[in-house]
Amino acid sequence: MMNLYPERVWKYFSEILEVPRLSKHEDEIIQYVEDFAAKHQLKFKKDSYGNCLISKPATKGFEDRPGVILQSHLDMVGEKLLSVDHDFSKDPIKASISDGWITAEGTTLGADDGIGIAASLAILESDNIDHGPLECLFTADEETGMSGAKGLDDGFMEGKILLNLDSEDEGEIFIGCAGGIDTIAAWKKEEKTNECYDKTYHVSIEGLQGGHSGDEIHKGFGNAIKIMNRLLWQLEKNFDIALSHFQGGKLRNAIPREASCCFLYKSDNKGDIKLTIEAYEKLINNEIGSIEPGFKINVVEKPKADKHFTASFQQKIIQTLYGLPHGVIGWSLEIPEMVETSTNLAVLKNTDDNNLQVITSQRSSVESAKTDIADRLEALFLLGGAEVRHTDPYPGWKPNPESPILKVSERIYQDLFNESPDVKAIHAGLECGLFLTKYPHLDMISFGPTIKGAHTPEERMHIESVKKFWDFLIALLKDIPR
Repeated sequence: MMNLYPERVWKYFSEILEVPRLSKHEDEIIQYVEDFAAKHQLKFKKDSYGNCLISKPATKGFEDRPGVILQSHLDMVGEKLLSVDHDFSKDPIKASISDGWITAEGTTLGADDGIGIAASLAILESDNIDHGPLECLFTADEETGMSGAKGLDDGFMEGKILLNLDSEDEGEIFIGCAGGIDTIAAWKKEEKTNECYDKTYHVSIEGLQGGHSGDEIHKGFGNAIKIMNRLLWQLEKNFDIALSHFQGGKLRNAIPREASCCFLYKSDNKGDIKLTIEAYEKLINNEIGSIEPGFKINVVEKPKADKHFTASFQQKIIQTLYGLPHGVIGWSLEIPEMVETSTNLAVLKNTDDNNLQVITSQRSSVESAKTDIADRLEALFLLGGAEVRHTDPYPGWKPNPESPILKVSERIYQDLFNESPDVKAIHAGLECGLFLTKYPHLDMISFGPTIKGAHTPEERMHIESVKKFWDFLIALLKDIPR
């Protein structure tokens, strides 16, 4: 990557790929940032949540400019293909270049938001980039609930303008985002000893694209949990089966790509259960094959299981999951082609305390609609006999079309590239709304290079867009008015 422009950005991005930085396990990336500040004799501070701030004085002649905060988040999503042997707690991300893109080998790349960190460090290091008083804020734990931004201390930073470097479409400037909340349900598993079933099948779904549950919830990608549960619904109606295991998805903010289950059955069942599953696979391919060409169902016979769910518990799970909504709930009436409200059926997992847990994530740019869809899910879970709780919500970021920094950025982008940027609000969650609750004076925009497939092993970053992102950022810092 050393031959790519801008060289210093790619240098730091390469270094960041070597540092483990999963959400809630950010000690090493925090130490990396602190060591960088010490090496370059820059003021550094860290709060109790792991948020880091590096400050740099204005360059000569720019002392009277308003203070600017460059903001990115330290953590990354760790997703990988089942066939890939990778330990995110210690193994570096293996990146390569293909057809103008940077990609990883079967894992997430971490460009979200490693490239924001790298750009900030490159500016902090430089002695030939003009800027006013500068602060670089690196927040912790953005991907699993924005706890860093939620816990940010009052007075931790002083700037008047915040540039969020966590967007994923070059040429677009974001001035608003959705708020979010998670709704989590749990059932105490009800099981019994296997006394009459002589066969066990393990079924897995893989090959789906997954995707970011904010940016890509409207694209119609398959949800592995929903697809598996629909299969179980059909099998339960046509065969005597007993479910013994069911799980799928890994991350609250990713559409689940994979799911698996084990069920028991009697060999004297009428009809061929394998043929039924094969027919179901063809049915799903007929429905979504144009957008999910890699979808497949694997079926393997396993040794006879010793226990399984009770019939009533099995029905609770299958019926509740079948009734749960997933995807777009409503479109914005104010901004064309923007999702207003959505919900993501994200994770189904078995917990250490013998519970079966479902994690769902709701987003909306309208606070009342966000509350409404979370309440709807709570009602469905309660009908299914689950215990339900909600996580602390995070607020949306209301667009301000009259933002002074927006006006400046539009002019600079036009001058640089001879085209106007698209000014948008985004359905994904950004930390900007949380910053406004404690720093209401902030004038903010969000932008970044083009990143596709975030939160999936298909994550990739467009090389040329990084150059444009950098040129725009440097010009913007230089031309911010007094």
